[in-house]
Amino acid sequence: MTAETDYPVEPPLIDLPIKTASRGFYDGFSREVTIPSKIIVSLLIMWAIFFPVSASETLTAANSSIIATFSGWYVYLVAFLMLVCFVLAIVPQSGSLRIGNPGEKPEFGRFSWFAMLFGAGIGIGMLTYSTGEPMAHFANNPDIIRGTIEAQTAEAIRPAYVYTFLHWGFAAWGTYALVGLAIGYVAYRRDLPLTIRSALAPLFGLRLSGAWGHVVDIVAVVATILGVAVTMGLGVEQFVAGLARLGLGDWLLDPDGSSSALAVIVALFVLVGASTLSALSGVGRGIKWLSNLNMGLSFALLALFLVAGSGLYGLKLLGVGVWDYIRTLVPNSLTLFRGGGEFGDALVQWQLDWSVFYWAWWIAFAPFVGMFIARISRGRTIREYVLGVILVPSLMCFAWMTIVGGTAIDLELSGAAQGSILEAGISDQLFATLAVLLDPAVASVVSGLVVLLLMTYLITSADSAILIVNTINGAGESEGERRHHILFWGAALAFVVGSMLILGGIDAIRITMIIGALPFSFVVAIMGVAILKAVAYDLRRKHHGVPTTAQACNEIAAGK
Repeated sequence: MTAETDYPVEPPLIDLPIKTASRGFYDGFSREVTIPSKIIVSLLIMWAIFFPVSASETLTAANSSIIATFSGWYVYLVAFLMLVCFVLAIVPQSGSLRIGNPGEKPEFGRFSWFAMLFGAGIGIGMLTYSTGEPMAHFANNPDIIRGTIEAQTAEAIRPAYVYTFLHWGFAAWGTYALVGLAIGYVAYRRDLPLTIRSALAPLFGLRLSGAWGHVVDIVAVVATILGVAVTMGLGVEQFVAGLARLGLGDWLLDPDGSSSALAVIVALFVLVGASTLSALSGVGRGIKWLSNLNMGLSFALLALFLVAGSGLYGLKLLGVGVWDYIRTLVPNSLTLFRGGGEFGDALVQWQLDWSVFYWAWWIAFAPFVGMFIARISRGRTIREYVLGVILVPSLMCFAWMTIVGGTAIDLELSGAAQGSILEAGISDQLFATLAVLLDPAVASVVSGLVVLLLMTYLITSADSAILIVNTINGAGESEGERRHHILFWGAALAFVVGSMLILGGIDAIRITMIIGALPFSFVVAIMGVAILKAVAYDLRRKHHGVPTTAQACNEIAAGK
């Protein structure tokens, strides 16, 4: 806590006590956060399992109401988060501040840091949407809806990538970067707990030690579980589609091509079971090995598409796409379609199905990814952090989308695919592309590697999410006895994904996530204001010779 001083600007808050249990089942955990979080998630699971019809109808109605009311909020919030990040990076005084003590060296070298950002940025969603999203916008996007271009033609390609990049570029990574910066800045400069509530301390101070702080962390835990559930749901659907492509039985798919209930249960038992076992062992050799395997297989798959696919075409799309994206970033980020007129309702529905869904997904995923990025970014300047976190993963995503997705589009335009990729479900489009591109035997081998890659991504994502949830519940601490709680959150994640997939497919998970992301969206907005205040006040403190870090405050106190 800040001592009384004669400084013109008070030193920062350097102590935010969070009460945790000292014995028993919740030893090391905040009961006020952990128990309500478990109750909320458990009630959601039981509702979906025991009252599926009521749950489906209520969620659908709530989603329609929330989307109609808050779609503009999501659009403008994400634009605000990007603006905050770039302002802090561009302004020389703020950009030079460190996420840590002055002169502190980064914990990880740039290569390792970029590699970990790659692991966070290229995952399950990329495997699903690398072909799925460009193909979807190739068939339907706002320009096609307005009738200015024709669907599934060469002229539809550039707009398709404008909107693909819009969803996977600076908006996504600006959201993650803002949350990570807000947490890391106060955790590593001011020695506050590495948890969500700490990011709001520049605004609310010690009041966050009590009920309001508990509410913030509870909201973050629920949002994390629902955000990861979407990723897991997409991954499970694609995992099952891959197994079906490998000829492992008709039982995997229902007549409409969706994953069967039995396939979902078996996949979740294997994947979440492995994730839970990994989390129980901590972040050790197993996870490190899996992460390295992820990176190796990902680059191998990308290299395959570069060599055997339309590599040069994809690289050309990358260059043109980046230019188009930068040129249209501001107007597209601020565009909110309105209903009415000839095309209004169709444009609104497109934005709800794509942009608003993505903004909610990134926000729901931000506690998990943001805390991860904060933990690996200590010692970086704000400028290096923002540019590294936003630009590098965005370019990685763009490369995937253009090289892999560009190959799929080229195969359709040339007539080689004969509509087989376009007609495939989004979870199956990557496998459909491989089936057209390669000989059947080679396609089976590569599809098997993709299934393996999906499995490792699913395991590491779920494992990391479980550990992050425990860190939030443990007031920023990740050590200690966590076994029973890891088992609970592993089971909870499996039941959320399984019940929602069986209840209404991936759409049910999307709806639940959009609803669950709404409370945390307000927390993220306040984070944006909090980090601006924290940096502005630290610059004032520097000007007046006032300590800005916990280390400096403690040294002065010791000197007295």
